[in-house]
Amino acid sequence: MSSTSAPFGLRPAFHPSGLDRAQALANGIVSGYTSSILKGQPVQYGTTANSITLGTIGIAAATGAIAGAFAGVQWTDTTGRARVSNYWPANTAYTTGTCVAYFYNDANIVYEIQADGSMAQTTIGNEFNFTNIAAGSTTTGLSQATLGSATAVGNGVQGQLRVVDLAPYVDNAWGDSYTIVRVVVANSQLFGAFTAIA
Repeated sequence: MSSTSAPFGLRPAFHPSGLDRAQALANGIVSGYTSSILKGQPVQYGTTANSITLGTIGIAAATGAIAGAFAGVQWTDTTGRARVSNYWPANTAYTTGTCVAYFYNDANIVYEIQADGSMAQTTIGNEFNFTNIAAGSTTTGLSQATLGSATAVGNGVQGQLRVVDLAPYVDNAWGDSYTIVRVVVANSQLFGAFTAIA
């Protein structure tokens, strides 16, 4: 598996408490949002510094703070038909008040993600940013975001994810071509220095 590039975005592995539940955010995506948001794709809350509407979520940037990982969405379309999907189809309009976006935003969740290159055990504790953050398939609805193996940040610089372990699969080892690692969100919009969003 980790000798082949087959990314799956951010996939929750576990939470220290045993609960890794997604938040349900009413009206969490703007009707007509112009990009597809795929399951496992990193997302962030709207701020005055990004192009995402305040009070909603959208695709995260390849650097900076994130909220977590997208899990799916439900809405009623403009014809009155109820829809449930593991991804948000770009440019979709919905009946006002019917959209509920689901995403993991607890900073204690440990995720699995495939790196875009080889990772060594010495990377444990280091911070990295995403690569291929908007990549994925609208056929499967799954993200193909990866951990940037060459994006290790220097001392005093904040990365998006911190490597905490190797994902424990029989066909995954340190030094493999596309190592699958376990990570936590290192740069969360919910913690750290206060930044006004309005």
